[in-house]
Amino acid sequence: MRHDDLVDFEAYRGELTAYCYRMLGSFHDAEDLVQETLLRAWKARERYDPARASVRTWLYRIATNACLTALEGRGRRPLPSGLGAPSDDPWAPLAPALDVPWLEPFPDARFDPEVRADLRLAWLAAVQHLPARQRAVLVLRDVLAFSAAEVAEQLGTTVAAVNSALQRARAVLADVGDADAVTEPDDPEVRAVVQRYMRAFEAADVPALVRLLADDAVLEMPPVPLWYRGSGAYGRFLERVFALRGTGWAMRALTANGQPALAAYAPQPGGAYELNTLQVLTVTAGRVARNIVFADPGVFDAFDLPREIRKDELRRER
Repeated sequence: MRHDDLVDFEAYRGELTAYCYRMLGSFHDAEDLVQETLLRAWKARERYDPARASVRTWLYRIATNACLTALEGRGRRPLPSGLGAPSDDPWAPLAPALDVPWLEPFPDARFDPEVRADLRLAWLAAVQHLPARQRAVLVLRDVLAFSAAEVAEQLGTTVAAVNSALQRARAVLADVGDADAVTEPDDPEVRAVVQRYMRAFEAADVPALVRLLADDAVLEMPPVPLWYRGSGAYGRFLERVFALRGTGWAMRALTANGQPALAAYAPQPGGAYELNTLQVLTVTAGRVARNIVFADPGVFDAFDLPREIRKDELRRER
């Protein structure tokens, strides 16, 4: 195929990034592997055969091979709830486990809406339990809708092997929960719940926050390995947060992984607010069912979040 006839590889960067993120559980690693994929494709462009596969399918084969190589010898990327029992001590030490490769959130605002489907953090945490090739089969077949024959070609295997791997992967993910029960961030009911949560958090109103929680709500805070289950434990931990960091917080609404999210800014002397956490919410049946709270500076950078805002900026935003 002539050089001039090749589709612009850059047009596929967004969807390839989402694919590699689903495979790896790390946004930063996904970006690196997509760059590697596009570089490999550019170097091999003269060998591309349109009779065998579309450009898109060919790029996914390169990306899949890059992901499988990257996953060799690696453990899964967990969330704290996947490592042990919940804590019952709201004052337990918040010691980060920096040796754990934690699951990272996906910055929706940097990508077109069509590439952000099927990125729920709970689903991604479950996918991390799959062997790498099963993971690839599941994502390529169930998320990206490639045919079994296309996936077999991408993985260098048979259609029967692809179908068998898909069946095993689906069985592992059967307990993740019903995706249809998780409402979208732009759903009016979800927006109302998030707005009430923001106002209550800014006011340090723990009883109001607890009323917005599901009875079995989960709070987890990677890279801190402990986590809490139940609205009572969640509320007691928030009392600790406000006792230590003060009241009068500032919140910004955004989305991550196709879920509502909040950037939480803690009050500072002189009227400034310092970025404290990125909180990714799961809202079901009009209640906050889960809050995954990220405090990693690398996550803040991926979301292009300012480290500090001032009162006058906050007034302009509102």
